[in-house]
Amino acid sequence: MSEKIVDEAVALEHKLNAEEWQHLLTSLGRVPTMTEVGIFGAMWSEHCSYKSSRIHLAKLPTSAPHVIQGPGENAGVIDIGDGEAAIFKMESHNHPSFIEPYQGAATGVGGILRDVFTMGARPIANLNALRFGDPSHPRTRHLVAGVVAGIGGYGNCMGVPTVGGETEFHKGYNGNILVNAMTVGIAKQDAIFYSAAAGIGNPVVYVGSKTGRDGIHGAVMASDSFDGKTAQKKRPTVQVGDPFTEKLLLEACLELMGLDAIIAIQDMGAAGLTSSSVEMAAKGNVGIDIDLDQVPQREPGMSAYELMLSESQERMLMVLKPGSEAMAEAVFHKWELDFAVIGRITDTGHLVIRRHGKVEADIPVSSLVDEAPKYDRPFVRIEPPAPLDNSQYELPDTVEAVLLKVLACPDLTSKRWIWEQYDSLVRGDTVRGPGAADAAIVRIGDGLEASAKALAMTTDVTPRYCKADPYEGGKQAVAEAWRNIVATGATPLAVTDNLNFGNPTKPHVMGQIVGCIEGLAEACRALDFPVVSGNVSLYNETDGESIPPTPTIGGVGLIADVAQAVGLGFTAPGRDIVLVGNIAGHLGQSLYLREIFGIEDGPPPPVDLAAERKAGEFVRRAILDGSVSACHDISDGGLLVALSEMCLKGNIGISVDLPNSARFLFGEDQACYLIETADGNAMLAAAAAAGLPARRIGITHGDRLDISGLMSISLPDLHHVHEGWLPHYMNG
Repeated sequence: MSEKIVDEAVALEHKLNAEEWQHLLTSLGRVPTMTEVGIFGAMWSEHCSYKSSRIHLAKLPTSAPHVIQGPGENAGVIDIGDGEAAIFKMESHNHPSFIEPYQGAATGVGGILRDVFTMGARPIANLNALRFGDPSHPRTRHLVAGVVAGIGGYGNCMGVPTVGGETEFHKGYNGNILVNAMTVGIAKQDAIFYSAAAGIGNPVVYVGSKTGRDGIHGAVMASDSFDGKTAQKKRPTVQVGDPFTEKLLLEACLELMGLDAIIAIQDMGAAGLTSSSVEMAAKGNVGIDIDLDQVPQREPGMSAYELMLSESQERMLMVLKPGSEAMAEAVFHKWELDFAVIGRITDTGHLVIRRHGKVEADIPVSSLVDEAPKYDRPFVRIEPPAPLDNSQYELPDTVEAVLLKVLACPDLTSKRWIWEQYDSLVRGDTVRGPGAADAAIVRIGDGLEASAKALAMTTDVTPRYCKADPYEGGKQAVAEAWRNIVATGATPLAVTDNLNFGNPTKPHVMGQIVGCIEGLAEACRALDFPVVSGNVSLYNETDGESIPPTPTIGGVGLIADVAQAVGLGFTAPGRDIVLVGNIAGHLGQSLYLREIFGIEDGPPPPVDLAAERKAGEFVRRAILDGSVSACHDISDGGLLVALSEMCLKGNIGISVDLPNSARFLFGEDQACYLIETADGNAMLAAAAAAGLPARRIGITHGDRLDISGLMSISLPDLHHVHEGWLPHYMNG
């Protein structure tokens, strides 16, 4: 393959445009070999270089006193006290999951797990955020089944609980689903490992599985648009995962990390050996010389091009301390994994690749990293729609009929069918798993000697808000994650993001990207919720149709004593229900509007970040002082849906007095919480003293959801409607 004549046409096949091809020639000073153009294509792809988003990502706040490591490493790291750190990140595997749903989703989970344990952390939890097309689309059921099976199959085999996430359906994802995977791990602060290579002459070591031909061009494919024939054509670019091997790799890496042998370590993720070697060299300001003849291979006759670009899974690259090779090899052989010294650190600043004694690539590392294209692409600001005339959208039917239709819609229906395929309890530290609280809660420990301390974690975004008004939608995604953590009693600490958008060369899509990032940045600053890691996934479009802008936020918070945490289900009869926050009755972009009137119109609800902070801090203090026994924020579906979810989770009915108003019952206002408390009067007095609007709306009581004068429905009937749609749909 290296003998093929390399020209601009070949560069185009690797998604390098004419300008980038000329830039490459100038940087290299000659025509590249085939292996070199493959390396440039991968490293200059959107997936690896963030060339369309870098200048805007710089707007995000990334530091705080508790941030140990922000963006730029395998994962973000935050201080959680007692010499411990939480390490976490979210990444996409969108294109592979659309092409081959089981392996695409499975290897997405495997990749994000490696990002976390590469840094010395033992993973304690997985989450995911999934977006599928219209349920009526002929591929949707197949994609749901494959993705869910892939996530469960990999995570369950790894022994890492899947504790939370979200799943939604919309026609905007018919041609390009989203699979965003998040992992959270725990490490000692004095045993965190980084990826900067160091030490001239030190050995560069390959560990894990053998390299095959699966996943070649994965990074380039992830930076490309689809057309109607893409899935079959690009199936070979999808990686094949083996969770049992990854489990061995996890244990072997953690064992070696305890032996003081590792100088630097990097997961072989997107672009495989190419990105891992280049990133390690760039961060350490050194060169790397690699002999591909030493790379363990599972297929005969692999070329330098194939070996450098393969994305075979369950592999790591390390720089070891001199003299530790034999000890490290013994560890990996004990775990029945491949181990090979494949190169050395050099002082040349070049990536040099040899195969069969011939130099197949000799590239200045700076050309691949520092000189990677960076675009300030033209964009248009997205103006939000005009305000709605809410009088046109009052209840067209009984409150009960409307509630049941909204509660049973694909976005709000119970996702039990999904989460029951995930092991959410393995390791024994899951305190509140899927559906039990606004954020999942996992103790920090080993299941037997767990401390009182726990992490709360969530994934959130509302794409219809982001499409209508990217800036306000970006703010809301962060505020929703912050609220969900607060509603458990935890203190929000930091976020990871997964920014999913369409084609950035289209000014309106670039406008969505810019608007959402600026909204995220403002909310993160206002809520002291910095971004410590993340991923950008662009070109999510098929036949020219881009997905709705979907900047997914993964939030992590800390609670010092897990016994103080609360869930969302009502806990006992005879308790007061208090609404904290102001219900203004915002119907724009609501699920009520979509499900009852069949339209997605109007601006999204405005996000007052000062009000968010004020209400959230009040609620968190009330939870920690023991005044609150259950808490749920108001979001999709509005007040009445939130009340229904609290009833269903606790299996306790309510008697409430609410106005007969669509705006009040189904408006999706922000900065609002529902609280169960033993003393409503004391809660109202505390809210008044804090300058917060609050009202007592009823009590927990019986086995019915009863709204005085408007509706009364039994919990079994409500449960039947809420639980029924997804199993029925998946059973065909």
